Amino acid sequence: MGIAGVGRDNLRAVAVDGDFAMRPDDLRRQMVADRAAGLLPFFVVATIGTTSSTALDPIRAIGEVCREFGVWLHVDGAMAGTAALCPEFRHIQDGLELADSYAFNPHKWMFTNFDCDCLWVADRAALIRALSILPEYLKNAATAAGAVIDYRDWHVQLGRRFRALKLWFVIRHYGVEGLRAHVREHVRLGQQFAAWVAADPAFELAAPAPLNLVCFRLREGGDEANRALLERLNASGKLYLTHTVLDGRYTLRMSIGGTLTEERHVLAAWKEITHEE
Repeated sequence: MGIAGVGRDNLRAVAVDGDFAMRPDDLRRQMVADRAAGLLPFFVVATIGTTSSTALDPIRAIGEVCREFGVWLHVDGAMAGTAALCPEFRHIQDGLELADSYAFNPHKWMFTNFDCDCLWVADRAALIRALSILPEYLKNAATAAGAVIDYRDWHVQLGRRFRALKLWFVIRHYGVEGLRAHVREHVRLGQQFAAWVAADPAFELAAPAPLNLVCFRLREGGDEANRALLERLNASGKLYLTHTVLDGRYTLRMSIGGTLTEERHVLAAWKEITHEE
């Protein structure tokens, strides 16, 4: 919004449900209200696996609202989009055909060095019209004839790094089955960790854990106890967790996605969290 010049004051935060996923009914309500106020809604961002809690927005229902109002729908699958490598996880992207653009980051869960983002657009002409620049020194016969794709017109900066090469090497090294094997194992480990949390009376799950990210916290002691726990764990040098705030409460995040992460590592982390020997 800042780069586009729209301004953050014109940004609307849509209400979420009990699982922290966007509510399509509130999205529609806000669009109706903006139209009535003489404003023009034009862009919606839905998320497949939010950074904070891996919440899964209902893409199909959101897409139908956007089609009704003629609004561009962008879907962000930053980390969780990688799960779609596995057929059994593709249901989380139901309705993606209604999106105008989609992106996910192989550097987050597809074992590719930072930075690497994959972007698709349903109609590239709309993107190119918005970002294209063609001063005299960039004019050439190939561009004029449409014989090449000028990726400078697909993003803000004029220059472009060759990020596709490192992603190609990752795909070439693992193959699709190798990538799927890692994703499936990380999801299995995430579900195992979530089960340990749910079974321990001292802890609670702070959000659903559909994939490999688990949000959890101590039941007693409030934010201070959970903040102290995080600081102790990270100071140990044996593991590293991050945090978020869900429902106004300090929450710890366990994300399992490292290339070399095995069950023994996750078990060792849990023992450190619970002070078990």
